[in-house]
Amino acid sequence: MEVEIGRGKKGRRAYGFDDIAIVPSRRTRDPDDVDISWTLGPYRFELPLLASAMDGVVNPGTAIELNRLGGLGVLNLEGIWSRYEDADERLAEIASAPPELATRKMQEIYETPLQPELIASRVEEIKAAGAVAAGSLTPQRVTEHYELALEAGLDILVIQGTVISAEHVSSKSEPLNLKEFIGDVPVPTIVGGCASYSTGLHLMRTGAVGVLVGVGPGAACTTRGVLGLGVPQATAIADVAAARAQHMLETGEYCNVIADGGMRTGGDVSKAIACGADAVMIGSPLARAKQAPGRGFHWGMATFHPSLPRGTRVATEQDGTLEEILMGPAHENDGTFNLMGALRTSMATCGYEDIRDFQRAEVMIAPSLQTEGKQLQRQQSVGMGSNGHARVSAGVAVSDD
Repeated sequence: MEVEIGRGKKGRRAYGFDDIAIVPSRRTRDPDDVDISWTLGPYRFELPLLASAMDGVVNPGTAIELNRLGGLGVLNLEGIWSRYEDADERLAEIASAPPELATRKMQEIYETPLQPELIASRVEEIKAAGAVAAGSLTPQRVTEHYELALEAGLDILVIQGTVISAEHVSSKSEPLNLKEFIGDVPVPTIVGGCASYSTGLHLMRTGAVGVLVGVGPGAACTTRGVLGLGVPQATAIADVAAARAQHMLETGEYCNVIADGGMRTGGDVSKAIACGADAVMIGSPLARAKQAPGRGFHWGMATFHPSLPRGTRVATEQDGTLEEILMGPAHENDGTFNLMGALRTSMATCGYEDIRDFQRAEVMIAPSLQTEGKQLQRQQSVGMGSNGHARVSAGVAVSDD
C-alpha cells in the first residue's frame, strides 16, 4: 500500500529487521533435525553464511577458517591484501589512526596500485589449504583482473558494488554487459547489491547464481546518509525473493538471494531467512573475532573512495573466536554469539526443517518487539537493552563493562 508523502509523491512503507517478528507455527521440531545447509552452484555449505569482502574482516587465514566451519569467506581482491605484501602493517596503521584522520589515512593507503601477482598469491594461499576460494571485484575492474584470479584457482567470483544494475548507461566508457560477461565466466558468479524487485530480477537474468541484497544497511556504510539511497532490509529481501520466484517461472533456474548487511544478532539472521533469503553476508559481527585482521576495526569497500567516501571506520571489541560467534558456545545473552545456533533454534521453534521451508514462515509488523516488557534490560544495558556487548563506534570500541 502506498502512502502519500506529499501531493505529488507517494511511496511504499518499508520495514527493517527491528520492525518485524517471526510468528511461531503450530509445530515445533528438534533442533538436531533442522538442516541449515545451502548450495551455491556446485558447492554445498553447511552454514548459510558468507563473510563480507572487508579488509578488516577477511584475509586468507580467516577465509580458510570460515570454510572449515562450513561457511564462505569472500576476499576483497581490490583491497589491501592485493596491494601490499606487508598487508598487516597497513592494517595496523589504519587501526592506530585517530578517528578524525581515519578516512584520510585509508584514502592514502588505497592509492597504491593493485599488484596482479598478489591477487594470484592470495587466491593460491586459500586453495592450498583446501578451502573454497571466493573473491570480490568491482564492475569497473572485474574484466581487468578476473582471469588472473581464475588462473590462480578462484572458485566463486563476486561482482560487488554499492549498487549494481544490469543496465549501466555511460557516455564516457563502454559499460560492462553483465549477461555476456557472466555467460563467459567458467565459475559461479554472485552479483550485487540491489534492493528492489525489478533490479533483482534483471540481475538474475544475467545468469548469476546469487544476488546480494542490501544498499546501505551495514554498520560501516554511510551510503544512506551520503547519497540518500537505500531500502530497509526486511522489505528489500522480500521484494527480491519475489523476483526469484518470477525468475523461476521464466527459466526454471533457482537464483540464491543473499541478504547483505544490517544483521547484528541471530534474530536478525533468522528474520532475513524468514523474509526469503537463502543465506546471509555479514561483516561487523565477524570483525569482533579474535582472528579478524582489522584489530577490532572494519570498514566497507566504499569507505576509501578518493572523492566521496560512503563508509566509515567503526570499532568493536574482539572478544570471541570465529567459531564462538558462529557456532557457540555463547558467553553473552544479547544474541551476538552462536548466530547459526540461533538460526537453527528459531527454525526448530517454528517447526521448519530447512532453509527453503523457513522462507515460508509467517512474519508480522511488530514495532514494540524490541521494547515490550524490556524496561529493566534497557535501564541496565543488558540483554536486549545492550545493543550487543561490544557496540560499534566511529572511533574506539565502546564496552558495556
